[in-house]
Amino acid sequence: MIANLPIYISVVFVLTTLATLLLFYQLLKNSDNEGIRRKSNTMVFGLIVWLALTAILALNGVYNSNLDSFPPKIAMFGVWPGILTIVVLFATAKGRKFIDSLPLLNITYLNTIRIPVELVLYWLFLYKTVPELMTFAGRNFDIFAGLSAPFVAYFGFKKALLSRKLVLIWNFICLGLLANIVINAILSMPIPIQQFAFDQPNVALLNFPFTWLPVFVVPIVLFGHLVSIRQLLRGK
Repeated sequence: MIANLPIYISVVFVLTTLATLLLFYQLLKNSDNEGIRRKSNTMVFGLIVWLALTAILALNGVYNSNLDSFPPKIAMFGVWPGILTIVVLFATAKGRKFIDSLPLLNITYLNTIRIPVELVLYWLFLYKTVPELMTFAGRNFDIFAGLSAPFVAYFGFKKALLSRKLVLIWNFICLGLLANIVINAILSMPIPIQQFAFDQPNVALLNFPFTWLPVFVVPIVLFGHLVSIRQLLRGK
């Protein structure tokens, strides 16, 4: 936990994480594959276990320990398992079947959670636990994805007024925005590869509950864009 940080910042972020979990659950429940719908409770339970495990690691200072080592512990015991899961899903027949069953409408709405994430990052900057470059006042324009997501979901899928090509372009742009903040966040951490923000490094994401951003929220958003891009390219 971060000392002297107003409790409302942590509360808002915990609620944002839970909202991400709920939106992903609704995504599974709206799958066009009956088997996926039946297994949705089990899948979400697995995600809850993952959230609990990473919370325990963060609260015990695992992610904060030995920051001079490389790769950092948050990568090994937080980020990489999620990335590996995504790779396995796209690389296997069962995984692709799961991916292609997911509804693009729900996936697009899921991006709205990026709005409270950006507010939390700005508050963390004000309390000197992340650098300004990680906020919408700096180099982070990811809030555009969150603000535009409801319009793309509604006009693109509910009303079918946006072309598939336009929605695809939107996904690529938002994926680029996500990559931008991820790269800046990594290079602002007090680890051997740090390049930015030496006066005010990114320490918040090494502490609970904000570790849930790189180990859960970001992988879910990344997964959503990759699924959307695959389906749109295949003409769904």
